[in-house]
Amino acid sequence: MTAPDTITYRGAVYPWHCDHIGHMNVMWYVGKFDEATWSLFARLGLTPAYLRNQQRGMAAVDQHIEYRRELVAGDVVTIRSRVLELHPRKIRFMHEMRADDSGEIAAVTTLLGVHMDTTARQACPFPDQVAVLAQPWLRIGG
Repeated sequence: MTAPDTITYRGAVYPWHCDHIGHMNVMWYVGKFDEATWSLFARLGLTPAYLRNQQRGMAAVDQHIEYRRELVAGDVVTIRSRVLELHPRKIRFMHEMRADDSGEIAAVTTLLGVHMDTTARQACPFPDQVAVLAQPWLRIGG
């Protein structure tokens, strides 16, 4: 089972991630958080195979990002994720990005996702296994 604050992404900041003043551009924070999201979903059983085979999808309906520390080319970052709430058709979760060298939090994002039936184009309940796999987070209150 997945434990709270699970590592869902680890990577580096490359020069092409940086903007005109030398800091990682906001689009790359979102991109790295998105990679962490798919890693988290896979740990919850929402794998690419499940989504394809069951005609399901995930839609982000709300996202908030707090930028706390600038990142520059060469920085290595780790994202840890946790489930905050799980409802029959939606999930609220967060990612915390830290600079590996200092341990400082670079950014935090909170997202709300909805489980979708891609044929009907509407929200649908998660499979039961998602609630089971989310329990380690939910037992501690998210």
